Amino acid sequence: MVIVGGGLSGLSTGCYAQMNGYRTRVLEMHEIPGGCCTGWERGEFTFDPTVSWLLGSGPGNEMHQIWLELGALQGKQMRNFDAFNVVRGRDGRAVYFYSDPDRLEAHLLGLSPGDARPIRQFCADLRRFRRCLTLYPFLTPVGLMSRWARWRMLASFVPYFNLIRRSLGVLMTEYSTRFQDPLLREAFNFILYEKHPNFPVLPFYFQLAAHEGLSAGVPEGGSLGLARSIEDRYRRLGGELTCNAKVVEILVEDDRAAGVRLSDGTEIPADVVVSACDGRTTVMDLLKGRYLNDTYRRLYTHCIDQRDQVFPGYVAVFLGLREPFPVGDPCTTYLLDDDLAARLTGIRHPSINLQFRSRHYPELSPRGTGVVFASYFSDIAPWRALSTGPEQAARIRRGEELHTLPVGRGREYQREKRRVRDAVIELLERHHPGIRNAITVKDVSTPLTQLRYTGNYDGSVLGWQPFVESGETMEEEIKRNGPVLPGLRDFYLSGVWATTGGLIRAAAAGRHVMQFICHDEGRPFTAWVDDSRPLPTHLVDPVGQF
Repeated sequence: MVIVGGGLSGLSTGCYAQMNGYRTRVLEMHEIPGGCCTGWERGEFTFDPTVSWLLGSGPGNEMHQIWLELGALQGKQMRNFDAFNVVRGRDGRAVYFYSDPDRLEAHLLGLSPGDARPIRQFCADLRRFRRCLTLYPFLTPVGLMSRWARWRMLASFVPYFNLIRRSLGVLMTEYSTRFQDPLLREAFNFILYEKHPNFPVLPFYFQLAAHEGLSAGVPEGGSLGLARSIEDRYRRLGGELTCNAKVVEILVEDDRAAGVRLSDGTEIPADVVVSACDGRTTVMDLLKGRYLNDTYRRLYTHCIDQRDQVFPGYVAVFLGLREPFPVGDPCTTYLLDDDLAARLTGIRHPSINLQFRSRHYPELSPRGTGVVFASYFSDIAPWRALSTGPEQAARIRRGEELHTLPVGRGREYQREKRRVRDAVIELLERHHPGIRNAITVKDVSTPLTQLRYTGNYDGSVLGWQPFVESGETMEEEIKRNGPVLPGLRDFYLSGVWATTGGLIRAAAAGRHVMQFICHDEGRPFTAWVDDSRPLPTHLVDPVGQF
């Protein structure tokens, strides 16, 4: 089996394939595995752009079992905070979104007694939702469940039917209008760091409930450490990983995937090919647009270019501090005035998430120093235009070169990165006077950076969005036919383009695709927890107001 892409889904696919007796080789175009789950060194600092919370980091749910099967968490400490996020308004007031419903309710009532009714309703529903979190299925794809298993799963949710129906039936953008206080009305949209205009209330309950159950912490060693742990599990299972190996074509013989061709002309034969890389690249480039039914054709020629159908990329600003200055809240979303937001190129909503990242990962910077990580969702178009010449920029504006891979360099591009960086520093200085003088290392990445290193469509890190046409259509297609393309044998899709985004989704996709492969080949599927190292431990770090 050849697996294209060495991100989390590719490594996960390789692990589960090895557990089930397949001989596998993962091909990764970058020099290190991990894909978007990564980090990089700048001097003495390691800048980590990915894991701000990891669903399944704690026990009591099927997500956790997947991480343990992949050897991702063993021997590590999970760091948890008692507030999931802080949202700070333009007037300086702050909302602490504690994941403990009792503490959250008391805090919100203190901010706005006049909103007692919607506050009590939200917290009451959150209390109930945490009881059904353990019921959510991750281990087996719905498309492979027996009729009895589906009925049993649905029956387990019956006591929570009205709660789930209500929380799925209203968007958070609408729900938040129930609050009279202007800050609460806006802040609830930013619980998950960014504003997600198409998200109903349910994922907000899901995240807060997981966090309260110590199952949305961060793993010691950071994002790259997480990827390296899964790589280690894959190699110990006997898998082969080749980096700096860019696949440019999936070889097809008699409507069967027969191997891949690399950019240097090397051809690697295979009995089974699994693509765990960018979805559009796979179906439109590596397979040249063949084997598309109506569903896939609509997804990859229409939906993918529509706003809010694919998660955008993001801009990340890292600042290394020569001292841990100051001890700020680990994670705060700042609501911005229009002037400052206008200086943040490509920004989708006037907000930015600022993290004192060394509170998440103190081991990734020297003792006595600190790291600040600022990020916001960003459209790629303005960055792409800045990195090209006038002629190519004009073609991009006409929609003729939307999928090229510009190198992301050039004077204008670098100038704009500095402009964004300076705006972030200005915001930090406003809230933490003197921090400017503590900065010793600076770095900025954009959606073009992600595009260059991962090949993901428009720099997206999460692929299809849930709760909209694209994500729901993809999930229905997989449920109906499996992660395959019609008419092409021995080929499978894995990763966030065969589901909807998130690290646990990427990891689960590897398990699911192997369940489909074993089913198609009439083999029993097996998986087991890596017990070669001790189970993870947990640390809770208090936040903000005590």
